Amino acid sequence: MLSLNRPRENWCFLRVAIARPILRAFRQVIKRSGALPAVMVLLSVAVQTHAGEIEPRAYVNTPVGVNFLLAGYAYTDGGLSTPGSSPIKGARLTMHTEVLAYARSLDVWGNSGKIDVIVPYSELSGTATVAGQPRERKVSGLNDPRFRFSVNFYGAPALSVQEFANYRQNVIIGASVQVSAPLGQYDKDKLVNLGNNRWFVKPDIGISKAWGALTLELSTGVYFYSNNDDFFGGKTLKEDPLWSTQAHVEYQLGRGVWVALSGTYDYGGRSTTDGVRNSDLENNSRIGATLALPVNRNNSVKVYVSDSIHSSAGSNYSLVGVVWQYRWGGGL
Repeated sequence: MLSLNRPRENWCFLRVAIARPILRAFRQVIKRSGALPAVMVLLSVAVQTHAGEIEPRAYVNTPVGVNFLLAGYAYTDGGLSTPGSSPIKGARLTMHTEVLAYARSLDVWGNSGKIDVIVPYSELSGTATVAGQPRERKVSGLNDPRFRFSVNFYGAPALSVQEFANYRQNVIIGASVQVSAPLGQYDKDKLVNLGNNRWFVKPDIGISKAWGALTLELSTGVYFYSNNDDFFGGKTLKEDPLWSTQAHVEYQLGRGVWVALSGTYDYGGRSTTDGVRNSDLENNSRIGATLALPVNRNNSVKVYVSDSIHSSAGSNYSLVGVVWQYRWGGGL
């Protein structure tokens, strides 16, 4: 219930009240369409392993010198992933994540490129059983920030805003490298944290092909993790590389409006704690959708949802989010 004396509780209540009906509606759309085995999805939210993200249009051409400021909110509900999670049973967690990001398009030796920085902040709460005992966890703070450099080395030349007006996409091939720094909230005495207390590096390669208003995009990458030498009471956590593949079907509806149906498949990432192998090999797939709506020349809004198709370890959660984007520079 809303209370005039509890503004923070009112805000949390409204976020959940809005997000849950959208998630239920999304599940019904998937069930009625029979699309579960046919497509895969990926959209960005800060969760523990960072896999299961969905990001359509990662490999597109953008005029050089344009800046992007993004602010977003995402709500997740379900069994979020925890490294070395074998002691945790029946986890039911919810997370509210606010994201602030900056990106800039670049001229990389005649090809279009981009740098971006993502800083998420989350509020997580939920319950689980650990070693047969019920536990409750509430925590808030920064997630690990991420930095990425990408370049399209085929089919997307570096163009000014004026030159870009005559550009028509055919085939684009690009690559990126993303790095996550261990700067987020972390408590070695807790199994569930917002930060990971370790680095990861993710090289990625993608291809995008356009047929008029329809575009197909496929990308694949691999997460390489450093060790966490202070995991849950001072143990050492190691994790195998995790392979992640995304597929997107995008359609331009006109006047800058576009939709995407996406999917992701992750495999690997089995962890070892103090030399003991954990039963947490990831074999996960997700499906999702994105709708982009321009407001004016400089502003746009994106709404996105995703849900789990299959999950062997972590990634079994539902997600709904919205992102506002403001762009400037480059002659806009």
